[in-house]
Amino acid sequence: MTMAKLSHDPLWPRAGGWPALADLEPEETADLALLGVPAWRTSLSPTGAHATPAAIREALARYSPALMPDRGVDSREEAEDLDVLTLVDAGDVDEPDGPEGEARVRAAAATAAARSSVVMALGGDNSLTMPVALGVWGDRLRTGGLITLDAHYDLRDGVSNGSPVRRLIEAGLDGRRVVQIGIADFANSRHYADRAEEFGITVVHRDELHRRPIADVLAEALEIAGAAGGPVHVDLDVDVCDRSVAPGCPASVPGGISAWELRAAARAAGAAPLVESVDLAEVDATADAPDGRTVRLAALCVLEVATGVGLR
Repeated sequence: MTMAKLSHDPLWPRAGGWPALADLEPEETADLALLGVPAWRTSLSPTGAHATPAAIREALARYSPALMPDRGVDSREEAEDLDVLTLVDAGDVDEPDGPEGEARVRAAAATAAARSSVVMALGGDNSLTMPVALGVWGDRLRTGGLITLDAHYDLRDGVSNGSPVRRLIEAGLDGRRVVQIGIADFANSRHYADRAEEFGITVVHRDELHRRPIADVLAEALEIAGAAGGPVHVDLDVDVCDRSVAPGCPASVPGGISAWELRAAARAAGAAPLVESVDLAEVDATADAPDGRTVRLAALCVLEVATGVGLR
């Protein structure tokens, strides 16, 4: 869907349109680097998720890089706009699916990680989580940690968007440093619930989030995932959200978390020093509502992660 022409106001700058990673000076590093990973070929359900990185970049222009002051006790005394950060775009990985494609993703993620504090990967389906995390972690897999916000365990057999958590654990990630937030009833099987328990994964069911503030849940998750002091990857699978706010996610269900909760989690992830990579997954830009609400939410999550990085 092509975005209508936006108004121009010199006093209202727009987000996005960030310079290329390759344009950084040799000794310069960025605060955050975008990396498009348009994975889709192994998805368990039909998807046009390969169109989503471009759609998110386009949607960023709907928003301002400005943070509002006087937002209450949870904001720092002097909020800085995102334009004080160095934000860059590493482009898209070509054909990221399959063994050769995953190798390209790992290499691109490693390159972006070497030049930035946080790599923000734009999916694509959830299969991107494994190669992005491995690329950023390098030889630190044994101390790494994973946090997912997802309605699903992603512990299936095989290679698909339903298997990245299992594949990371089988590659050497300690399941006791995996936290899965938002796991939903009627969206999983008992077999995979048992598998999560066998792996030692900490599961925060969707219902728990009715009783606990998302900030508290993320703080606890970061303690668990970062227990070995290694790098933490955060997977923001947008289908964790209620289907009313994420109709562009093939597997989103009524009763998921709110858009605000996902945005708050994204900011908390960006603010955590051990978090070196975040991904946005499972948005199909070609199946979004006419108002583009799912893609717009994903774009706002990019800005929330960047805001968190600026608060470190």
